[in-house]
Amino acid sequence: MVEVRKALSSEAEKIVSVMTNAEASGFMLFSPLEREVNPEKFAKFIDATHSNEKSGVFVACVNERIVGYLIVQNEKPQRIAHRANIVIGVHSESRGQGVGNALFTHVMAWAQQVGLHRLDLTVIASNEVAVHLYKKMGFEIEGVKRHSLCINGQYVDEYFMSLLL
Repeated sequence: MVEVRKALSSEAEKIVSVMTNAEASGFMLFSPLEREVNPEKFAKFIDATHSNEKSGVFVACVNERIVGYLIVQNEKPQRIAHRANIVIGVHSESRGQGVGNALFTHVMAWAQQVGLHRLDLTVIASNEVAVHLYKKMGFEIEGVKRHSLCINGQYVDEYFMSLLL
């Protein structure tokens, strides 16, 4: 059973470990091993993110082990306060086991409770598994960011996707 809840800043090191593993997939913004996330700084990021009622860092746990995360970032200007950008990552050992589905289901309900109307994300167009999950959760492709990323010397497209709640 997957439990989803808001992260605690004291869990930063465990979340950073999952982030590092997710980035190793090659399907994230950062290339594998391109960055080193500092757990102390990430703990501060969690607290700062939670200070905005429409933002949050969420974790998925299986048997109390963190196996995934979903970050929701909202901005304060009135004209965009109804939307948030999201980033999701699931540990390689837990993919295909409902973790992403559980994270989205929980966060979508939470987002409605706090008054968000729109969730945005980007995904590498060739990441068919992620695109399938996002579509299953109700996200739609709004556009293509052509040659948005350069991976191993090749330009690749990203999809800009959104969900209206």
